[in-house]
Amino acid sequence: MTIDIGDTVFSGTGRFCCAGLAIMLLAISGCSSTSMEASTPVAGVEGPKDTATFPNLNIPPKVAAPQFTDAEKTAKLAQLKADERAQAAKKSGVKPTNPAELTALAKQHGGDTLKQIEGKCDLTLDPTCK
Repeated sequence: MTIDIGDTVFSGTGRFCCAGLAIMLLAISGCSSTSMEASTPVAGVEGPKDTATFPNLNIPPKVAAPQFTDAEKTAKLAQLKADERAQAAKKSGVKPTNPAELTALAKQHGGDTLKQIEGKCDLTLDPTCK
């Protein structure tokens, strides 16, 4: 079946249309200007220069920013660990495991949420409520 479809699509005038489309796309792509005179140079950026010598690869590259000292590294790692512990403490709240407690919590939470959605403010739930 795919052979029949291919025959109908690429038979006769279909071949000429595909070839014409390909030629037209090649002609359009050749119209763009790539000469160096037409482009404007970027300020402060020089292009490569031919010095007729090999580059010296033994020169260390310049650093983009000053490196951390060991004391700064230790302080930043301690701050990250403290933040990690604070996040873990927030997540590890006391969670009831008794099914009756979970059902009671769900009923209470649903009612509180509906009050907030309906616009009835409860200052115990949302202290910023007006």
